[in-house]
Amino acid sequence: MNRKEKEAVVGEVAQRLARAKAVILTDFSGLKVEQMTDLRQKLKDAGLDYMVVKNTLLRLASQGTGAEPLSQKMTGPNGLGFSYDDPVELAKVLVNFAKDNPKLDIKEGVLDGKLIDSAAVSALAKLPSREVLLAQLLGVMNGVARNFVSVLAAVPRGLVTALKQIEEQKAEAA
Repeated sequence: MNRKEKEAVVGEVAQRLARAKAVILTDFSGLKVEQMTDLRQKLKDAGLDYMVVKNTLLRLASQGTGAEPLSQKMTGPNGLGFSYDDPVELAKVLVNFAKDNPKLDIKEGVLDGKLIDSAAVSALAKLPSREVLLAQLLGVMNGVARNFVSVLAAVPRGLVTALKQIEEQKAEAA
């Protein structure tokens, strides 16, 4: 690779790192070409990116981005998974692929500029998707309003019930 090609690669990686909400660093040594192709396809189907870059170029590209803490962890062959929207989806795809292909090692990651270890990536993969979490939040919010309305409606309902019983008692007495 000549200098201009390296500069182009550094620029592209820096642009991806700046855009990404989550970046996960993996060691792919020992994976066959078919397995790597399968991993890339699964990530692409989920709207995610995967890139293999030389460590020196990756260190240069990560300077000034949220992924700069990863530069200390770059040893050996590294692949980067990028998520631009939902970091949970990236973690799920990589962790599930690593279960089927134990040679893929999830090293660490960066989530919104903070370094996370492989255990945190696994925990992130166990979370429900963003849509499910939003639906759960909406259900909780609706539950509070529903309970509040039920409490407010209980007072007039109790008054009507008491008046109805008084009417029935007077009707029996008469």
